[in-house]
Amino acid sequence: MKTFDWRRVAISVAAPVLAIAVSLLITTLMLVVAGDPVGDVWRVLLKVPLPRQIVQIINEAAILYLSAVAVAVGFRMNLFNIGVDGQYRVASFAAAVFAGQGFLPGWLNIIVSILIAMVCSALWALIAGLLKVWRGVSEVISTIMLNYIATYLVAYFLKMTAVKVEGSNATNTRNIPADSHVPGISVDWLGTPNKIYGLIVLAIIVGVGYWFVINKTRFGYDLRAAGASETAAVASGVNVKRMLVISMGISGALAGLVGMPLLFGQDFHYGDTVQAGLGFAGLAVALLGRNNPIGMAFAAILWGYLDQLSNGLQIGAGVSDRLVLIIQGIIVLSVVIAYELARRAKLRMDERTVGKETGALKAPETKAVAA
Repeated sequence: MKTFDWRRVAISVAAPVLAIAVSLLITTLMLVVAGDPVGDVWRVLLKVPLPRQIVQIINEAAILYLSAVAVAVGFRMNLFNIGVDGQYRVASFAAAVFAGQGFLPGWLNIIVSILIAMVCSALWALIAGLLKVWRGVSEVISTIMLNYIATYLVAYFLKMTAVKVEGSNATNTRNIPADSHVPGISVDWLGTPNKIYGLIVLAIIVGVGYWFVINKTRFGYDLRAAGASETAAVASGVNVKRMLVISMGISGALAGLVGMPLLFGQDFHYGDTVQAGLGFAGLAVALLGRNNPIGMAFAAILWGYLDQLSNGLQIGAGVSDRLVLIIQGIIVLSVVIAYELARRAKLRMDERTVGKETGALKAPETKAVAA
């Protein structure tokens, strides 16, 4: 029976902890050099959130988690799907247009709209996957370009489908009927009227499904094998090109879920004020969580915590809330370095283990020859 290796676990845990500690240290030095009040900044950012902020952190974490899982599927295949931002825009717009027509009643309208969102975002992501398979185009370049195309394409169609609101300059699709609104989860026991998005259940289902598929299915094994070594995967009978296209499609389909909690639980339409940057935030969360379903959940909560607490920096410390963006960027950079150090430490540990086992096997053979 394989014994539990505490050293490997310690190294895995130490990597994100080290990354966060280093980012805090670098940020502190940066504040000192800039002459900003270090104590006030950390007092604002490290205080216990208010009840309403806790709800907002959970809501934001759910959205970021969906984005992170979409990115993580690509990472498992050694693909960098930078296009989640564009994919979820296309999906949210398509879902909002359909749901706003009210063709179907209540929950049936919600379910069909979500499926439409997933199909549209998957098709949009497949453009990058097919370009890579057929023409060898880097998915990094193609997905970044597709982000821009999606942004302006959706803006163009939004103007065509927008409903004019009297006395407002807002450009929105038709509002979703009231019977297709997803009710929030009340947390009165926290002492706040704010509610958690009802579609937070999507994040839970996606997280469990991601863990099961990646770790317990043949498809997940082939995905990890192709991502680890394309040559070895081909030798074991894996069709790498097909896996690449499928994984990009799945990544895109999951990206289509990113905007659903907002659409059906808060905004009830798609407009020109739609939240941007969720795809890039998901990329950072996936990196910090090491593509692990539990790790990404903690990383999403951390990201949401920093975003919500940053709102008080201007008043409480006299510092721009943009400081949090710098902290998040430093965390991402620190994560990449820390995980590389952890990878090398594990490699050296494995080499020493193999060396000891090889030496133990050779010793009896040497004694036998001498006898």
